[in-house]
Amino acid sequence: MEAFADYLAKIENEQQRERVEEVLTWVATTFPNLGTKIAWNQPMFTDHDTFIIGFSIAKQHMAISPEKEGIVQFADAIKKSGYAHTDNLWRIKWEQPVDYELLEKIIDYNIADKADCATFWRT
Repeated sequence: MEAFADYLAKIENEQQRERVEEVLTWVATTFPNLGTKIAWNQPMFTDHDTFIIGFSIAKQHMAISPEKEGIVQFADAIKKSGYAHTDNLWRIKWEQPVDYELLEKIIDYNIADKADCATFWRT
């Protein structure tokens, strides 16, 4: 979590900072083999130097990006959990609970799907 300390310190809203830290800590604890980095001004988790999942914040929500393929595979589950999504990310409003089971499935999917990926992003 040291990799994310400066990022978290810059989040002015205490509740939002706590929520983001909670989610990042959960990912780091649940997937201890993933690497951590800040890129494009957002915290990311990687596996063998390939992107697995990234996080960003906005006024109304936290955004989670598993790349387009991750959204495509889980679009129905994302909607069923009450979240909105675009082609590349899903949004969790600050007042919504985090569906950690869904987050775990998406991360597991990306790890397996990108096991042989030799690039940062899917090509």
